[in-house]
Amino acid sequence: MIRAFLALPLPDPVLSALRVQQFLLPLPKKTDPETFHLTLVFLGEQPEPMLQAAHDLFAEIRLPPFPLSLKSLGLFGGAKPRAAWAGTAPSEPLTRLQAKLDHAARRAGIETESRRFTPHVTLGRFPPPGPEDTFRLERAIAAGSTFTSPEWTVDHFILYQSHQTKQGSRYSELARYDL
Repeated sequence: MIRAFLALPLPDPVLSALRVQQFLLPLPKKTDPETFHLTLVFLGEQPEPMLQAAHDLFAEIRLPPFPLSLKSLGLFGGAKPRAAWAGTAPSEPLTRLQAKLDHAARRAGIETESRRFTPHVTLGRFPPPGPEDTFRLERAIAAGSTFTSPEWTVDHFILYQSHQTKQGSRYSELARYDL
């Protein structure tokens, strides 16, 4: 079984901008900047033959490269935040790519998440902080609401394997797909 997901890797100028934002936020636990990525489809634990079938379908996807940038910061978890993120600027090509990949995974027999696609890069994951720390975190997120990364051209996506370790998840590239 292989734990896998499809994602966009981020170019160095975007990674640098994210590192600055992450540093400015009073996050209880930060995501390792070496693992920053934008998940398109989480595939979960899959047997190799099913992942191979999905790989063949992913390789058939044809879309033109497109521009993308990150814009704004936010929290998941409502009144009890559990994750901080940087979102993307609205992008029809990104939505189209994600939908095609999700459809291909389902055609290969992989059950993907049914929740709405919310493109983002996770800056931190943590247990909900106490009220005072939540207030500080919400204020810092609001102060960073005008965050915008440099724009880049999305010209490929990656199939990653996720390795769970005591220090957190580590990712290795299984396949690259050019647009």
